[in-house]
Amino acid sequence: MGVFSRFLDIVNSNINALLDQAEDPEKMIKLMINEMEDTIIEIKTNCAAAIGAENTAKRKVADLEALVDRWQKRAELAISKGREDLAREALLEKKKLAAELEKLKEESDRYDRLVLKYKADIAALDEKLASAKAKFQAMREKARAEAESKSSFQSKATGKNADPMDRFNRMEERIDKMNARREQEDSAKDTEAKFKDLEEMDEIESELEQLKKKMNG
Repeated sequence: MGVFSRFLDIVNSNINALLDQAEDPEKMIKLMINEMEDTIIEIKTNCAAAIGAENTAKRKVADLEALVDRWQKRAELAISKGREDLAREALLEKKKLAAELEKLKEESDRYDRLVLKYKADIAALDEKLASAKAKFQAMREKARAEAESKSSFQSKATGKNADPMDRFNRMEERIDKMNARREQEDSAKDTEAKFKDLEEMDEIESELEQLKKKMNG
């Protein structure tokens, strides 16, 4: 996916060593800050896309819930009119929609968790960026006041910011795995589908009988 590649190239490097070797340490930190800012923009863009997908899934869930309820009422109406054939068809349609509804709810939940993770990573990166900016400002002030102690100041300015954010890598892997699982779930097996049809018809007949008892009671 490569969403965080630029940022990881920085945080996985030995920042102290880079600054020690740099001809202009201030310029080096400024470049790192620019990379962090660009990465935050990318993460926020992906977060906005995930929020959009999450909202779409939630709307579909609401629509399907209304349809399931509608077919339930149609089945009851058919029973009241003595049309068991129509009631059976209505219950079958309701069952299909209910299965689709469950998948949509799972999809909505996945997007919800993804959005929360994006927001957590944005917050962590914002904090790291604020720290880097503070260190950059301190470096400039220190360099002007104590030009002779430049080398020791470079270590102090960057030492707390050298740990890589491994959770970004883990998040990227989890997203790839989620996409792979979703593709597997979408592939239907013919044999299993035939048996499911048989099982569904048994369940429909059972629900039909229960509905008849309810309506007659």
